[in-house]
Amino acid sequence: MAATNLEVWQSAEVIDVREIAQGIRSIVLRQSKPAKAAAGSHIDLMISVHGEMVRRSYSVVSQSADLRDLSIAVFQVKNSRGGSIAMHQLAVGDQLQITQALQNFPLRIGAKNYVILAGGIGVTALIEMSRVLQSVNANYQFVYAARSRAAMSFKTELENMHGSKLQTFIDDEGNPLNVDELLADLPRDTELYMCGPIRLMDAVRRKWIDSGFEITNLRYETFGASGWFESETFTVRLANQELDVLVDQKHSMLESLENAGLEVMADCRKGECGLCELKIVNFTGQIDHRDVFLSEHQKAEGQKIISCVSRLVAKQPAGEGAPGQQAILEIFVD
Repeated sequence: MAATNLEVWQSAEVIDVREIAQGIRSIVLRQSKPAKAAAGSHIDLMISVHGEMVRRSYSVVSQSADLRDLSIAVFQVKNSRGGSIAMHQLAVGDQLQITQALQNFPLRIGAKNYVILAGGIGVTALIEMSRVLQSVNANYQFVYAARSRAAMSFKTELENMHGSKLQTFIDDEGNPLNVDELLADLPRDTELYMCGPIRLMDAVRRKWIDSGFEITNLRYETFGASGWFESETFTVRLANQELDVLVDQKHSMLESLENAGLEVMADCRKGECGLCELKIVNFTGQIDHRDVFLSEHQKAEGQKIISCVSRLVAKQPAGEGAPGQQAILEIFVD
């Protein structure tokens, strides 16, 4: 669900940092060039990771009335590439370079029924949407799923805001979200907006299509942070340039190719727009498709990969391959 935005970079000062849930910190940034952040928008920012400036994206949770201050929330990801760790080390007074709000996930006003579906830290992309739906007296329900109560950020605020319209599902309390049950009784004219782990969004998308809902009424955002497998180091072999590029656990394939001096077209860097798609010549191991651009059929074919988020893992059947053998992805780059 990517759209091209005009990027306006600016300086920002950290004016507040606080722990709001297990492993999650709220960070408030004061913009030097205040601009409106519409519901569903995000900012990109530059953060130093091991001495290297990297670009990361975070949803805008809220904005002050004078537009100066933007609030984001950051979950310290297990096996992080380093961005979330660096963000958790920010302190009041620190300076960052950030974009003004970018919009790839717009809310359409006027549908008869809405479902807002948040999985874990994905709730940050949906809070402002829920405020808007409440303000226009829309017919909606807010569904919030998490692995534990301690990991649910903004739970109290959402309960106070939405009352009975909020439904929570908590894995470790024996009440996990059942996607089949969620979609079973929805009116056919429902629009569903979601953000969360790739497994949740994949399950919803499959069931949505199987149930015959209009695919254009399913809208989602992903930042490509989660996959089907833990990130591993792998090698990208450029078939037409006799060049091997190592992709470590801290960098995406796209970043590694760019660091090696290769020019790859890219835009969203979240697995949504497909601009950084590369043609696969051959590979060992298994592709960890983390994008929401390729169809299930295209992913099964194994002929394309979205280089900004997707990876390769050295999954071998029992007894095959040397232990710890690194996967190799052979691609073609113009």
